[in-house]
Amino acid sequence: MTGSNAIRDTFFAECEELLEALIEGLGIMETPGHDPECVNAVFRTVHSVKGGAGAFGLDELVAFAHRFETLLDMLRNGEKTVDRTVMATLFKSADVLSDLVDSARSETQADPNVVKAGHDALDQCLSDAPKEDAFSFDAISLDFDAQPIQAPCPNRYLIRFRPHDALYRNGHEPHLILDTLSEMGRYEAKLNLDDVPPMSVYEDGCAHLTWHISVTTELDETAVQDVFEFVGTLCDLTIEQVALADDMDCKPSIPDSTAAERPVSSSTPATSPKAGLTPKPTLRVDLDRVDRLINAVGELIINQAMISQRVEELNLPSTAQLNNEIEEYKLLARDIQEGVMAIRAQPVKLLFQRMARIVRETSAETGKTTRLVTSGETTEVDKTVIERLSDPLTHMLRNAVDHGLESPEQRRASGKDETGTIKLSASHRSGSVIIEISDDGAGLDRTRIFKTAVEKGLIAADADLTESEIDNLLFLPGFSTANTVSNLSGRGVGMDVVRNAVSALGGRISISSIPGVGTTFTVNLPLTLAVMDGFVISVAQETMVVPIAAIFETVHPRREDIHQLGTDDVTLLIRGQYIPIIDVAFNLGLRQRKVPPEISVLLIVNNETTGLVALAIDDIRDQRQVVVKSLEASYGPVPGISSATILGDGRIALILDTDEITGLSVSATTMPLAPSQTSEQTYADTIQ
Repeated sequence: MTGSNAIRDTFFAECEELLEALIEGLGIMETPGHDPECVNAVFRTVHSVKGGAGAFGLDELVAFAHRFETLLDMLRNGEKTVDRTVMATLFKSADVLSDLVDSARSETQADPNVVKAGHDALDQCLSDAPKEDAFSFDAISLDFDAQPIQAPCPNRYLIRFRPHDALYRNGHEPHLILDTLSEMGRYEAKLNLDDVPPMSVYEDGCAHLTWHISVTTELDETAVQDVFEFVGTLCDLTIEQVALADDMDCKPSIPDSTAAERPVSSSTPATSPKAGLTPKPTLRVDLDRVDRLINAVGELIINQAMISQRVEELNLPSTAQLNNEIEEYKLLARDIQEGVMAIRAQPVKLLFQRMARIVRETSAETGKTTRLVTSGETTEVDKTVIERLSDPLTHMLRNAVDHGLESPEQRRASGKDETGTIKLSASHRSGSVIIEISDDGAGLDRTRIFKTAVEKGLIAADADLTESEIDNLLFLPGFSTANTVSNLSGRGVGMDVVRNAVSALGGRISISSIPGVGTTFTVNLPLTLAVMDGFVISVAQETMVVPIAAIFETVHPRREDIHQLGTDDVTLLIRGQYIPIIDVAFNLGLRQRKVPPEISVLLIVNNETTGLVALAIDDIRDQRQVVVKSLEASYGPVPGISSATILGDGRIALILDTDEITGLSVSATTMPLAPSQTSEQTYADTIQ
């Protein structure tokens, strides 16, 4: 990779962070009584994108960002107020800016219709503003009232900054650079006007100004240089660090090099969030390198399990020193694994921000007014999970707007706010990440769903289905209740794709809907696709693994706690609740007959659709950390099995899917349990 390509890649990587901050800032601006500084922060974000784009000659991106800046500048100067129309324009502009960044990165042409629509929206919003030149810079505000800082500051830098003509042509504005420097600490600048020609011979577009700047700050020289990162080749720049005398009290001093120099501004930002703070160091690493490290850690864990197995076969005394060393090796391997997993873990915040755009665009296409409410954006998930979750979430959010929410007229008629609400949340629960997408629409029309499934030949007309089973018809391939084919629906492709994508991630999806109240889709995903803690169990002389995160309790049942239900099914009475018992070996086809539950070990787990169930197994052999290996590529899906792993003795063990294994038993999944008996929280309360 050449140096220029590396710098370009760094620019686009930083654009991702800037665009994330932009959407976050716009979200804050939507809230009543927001901090006015938020507008300034959004302005600086757009300007940073524009500055970098100008350095790489991305003219289309520069032009749009400059127009975007103009609106933001009017907002922060009080020439316009933040209302619904302005916010809609700002969000649309942010979307177009993101598209232009993506097209510049891939060196493709952005959709001209989308870009034109963005310009038109900005022009409409700016229609009452005076016309401006292609590029201009604002007058610099003067501040002569700042008080000198009293706290000692370790570093002082003298800076000479002379812009070239190209700096202005690329859309950069020196006063924004000076503003950023002023936020670093004690600041003073003098403007040299010696080279400014008389107005009679003045030529527009030529640069004649030079600034001499003093900055006293706790930041290092790298932080000062970063301020000029995108203009380094477009100006004459020198940065000199000078020593501070003990009795100087951090007072800056700029030598009077010329009588034509005059102070421009001097300030000490007492409340600036950047003043006195050292940026947290970061390191950009190629994702392939992280993946190789994760694979190596996985092999390390397998190797540790094998060594432990061999040592165990030696039947050494429990006091043997080797046993202690093996235990330390195990703990070290776990620490390394957790550290590596943390490297790949990312908050879902950026993914949720992308989903906000999906909701806005779908609402515009359907003529509906929608409000997206997000929570749990800081929930961290494996990067691979986040990347592969984007398409399923897009499908579900489009469906929530298109099918879930009623039209504004229908909502008014039913006494609802004409603005529909969609909630998108993420949380950690029992070692998994739970993502919920809910709407306050009309709920699922189960009569229509059943009728459509019959018409499409997906089920028999006399099928006797529960509400949950009718809801799950939405996941059948080819199912759609849309009357017409549009860009959003009607092609019978969508929810089956969602289920397949979630299943490929080792996750599950379930539906809950109340007529007239709304619908909630719940996605349960593993935190990581690489390593997990599990119980090594015995099932019909086969060794398998159950994820510990799925297990609430293990039980050796008493005969009096087992109750027959019908001719073939049994339940466990525990703490006043009847829980269906699922014979794992029988459901997997490993035995032809069920084993009496009283001679089994029961693992109590929570199923997303049926609630609490007890999995009957033969024995629990061990608890250990295992490396997850997918079966999809080499073998294909196996009912009741999510993946596989390699044990310490080199054998392959299958990892149970605790939700799917219960679904293999018709009687268990259709058992009419009371709502209180299917509540995870109720059960958790009883075992406290």
